[in-house]
Amino acid sequence: MTRNLTIANRLREVLLNGKWIANTNFKEQLLSVGWEQAIQKVGHLNTIALLTFHINYYLQGILDVFNGGQLEIRDKYSFDLPEIKSEEDWHKLVSGFINNAEKFAEKVEQMDDIIFDQPFVDEKYGNYLRNIEAVIEHSYYHLGQVSLIRKMITQNQP
Repeated sequence: MTRNLTIANRLREVLLNGKWIANTNFKEQLLSVGWEQAIQKVGHLNTIALLTFHINYYLQGILDVFNGGQLEIRDKYSFDLPEIKSEEDWHKLVSGFINNAEKFAEKVEQMDDIIFDQPFVDEKYGNYLRNIEAVIEHSYYHLGQVSLIRKMITQNQP
């Protein structure tokens, strides 16, 4: 299997359809949460909605680069979630996340092998491979949080 297919499959594993590493994935977790659960605070933890926005923010920003645009995302804005006031707002966020995850994996799948070793935007950011692997690792980190928060919320309901 070529590197592009291997990496695209790893992205799909954490974001869309995998079970191997975490026995779940983002899509599965998000589709099992209603909007009121998604915005429910548990102590000082981030909400599921906020973590969803956060990962999607980076997916969208890197996709922009993959599509020939500039790297315009900034860490300081990665938690600027617009208020979720309804099921419709939550579904819009989840649909955007799933759509970006699918597009992201497709773009990686279409990459020529030599691209992975090229600088990503600027040499200070490392190469494409490093940045794509960071998305995978970052997603697993927050997937664990989403899964735990979801369990905490579910256990506190009658």
